[in-house]
Amino acid sequence: MKALRIIIPARTAVAFIAAAMLASSALAQSRGNARLNGKVVDEQGQPVADVIVKAQMNGQTEILSGKTDKKGEFRINGLANGEWKVELTKPDLATAVEMVEVRADSAPALNVTLKKGAPNVDPTAEINAELKRAAEIATSGKIPEARKIYEDLLVKYPSVYQIQGFIARTYAAETPPNIPKALEHLKLNMEKEPASVELKLFHAELLMESGDKAASKVILDGIDLTQVKDPYTYINHSINLINDKKGLEAAELLTKLLAQFPTANELYYYRGRAYVSAEKLDEARADLEKFVSLAPTAKEAADAKKIIDQIKK
Repeated sequence: MKALRIIIPARTAVAFIAAAMLASSALAQSRGNARLNGKVVDEQGQPVADVIVKAQMNGQTEILSGKTDKKGEFRINGLANGEWKVELTKPDLATAVEMVEVRADSAPALNVTLKKGAPNVDPTAEINAELKRAAEIATSGKIPEARKIYEDLLVKYPSVYQIQGFIARTYAAETPPNIPKALEHLKLNMEKEPASVELKLFHAELLMESGDKAASKVILDGIDLTQVKDPYTYINHSINLINDKKGLEAAELLTKLLAQFPTANELYYYRGRAYVSAEKLDEARADLEKFVSLAPTAKEAADAKKIIDQIKK
């Protein structure tokens, strides 16, 4: 039989990017293995009990909380790696806000002195509510309206640099995508969060969308796959490899993705396509048949069955 070489269209990014604006504040992103310990004292150095301690990861909506005991000590479990804002409040004492960076599942001890005075006004609730509203508007297709909300927030709170990343996603979600503007705003966010895996993946996706597959590959090759929470960008990268007749390289990547995302059934479909490109037809049929058995109603199932029939001839 003839070698099967069928171009695979890259998965559309618009819905993914719009959904990502909402998913960027998903609870799971805040959860990790680190523990934050600390102690709160007053201006005389005496421990302060019943202080409410709230920790919120930058760019996330979930708040982890704790309370000081009679020794003024507190502990909060389950923090992910990243930058956290920690707010400490008690009636009749001034609110304290500290920034803590969690690295390698470890957080530094936080010792805080609370002074007398009225609590400070915290804009977090307003910012989170507006981010959520903008994300919901974006997922309904009203991209310019969502961007206006983000831009107004940035004017009011210019220090909240993560908003630049949300603005970037609105430009990427336009039809057609405005890649230069998206990259412009994304880079402003990345300057503050150069280690963010989520931002690196978005950067790679934008470069792919612009046609710069080489630069995108450099970024993706430098990311630890165990830190990736969604295989979307890597699937698009594998599609590019398949279409560039690099089937074995694509199959190797997809095998790694399956180890990281064993329930992502579509990975079997794309690895099957990669094996077809590499003319390893027995492996291709095995993957495609497994995909059909696992996801018989998936949109790719009909195509998988067609290729299986071609292989058998």
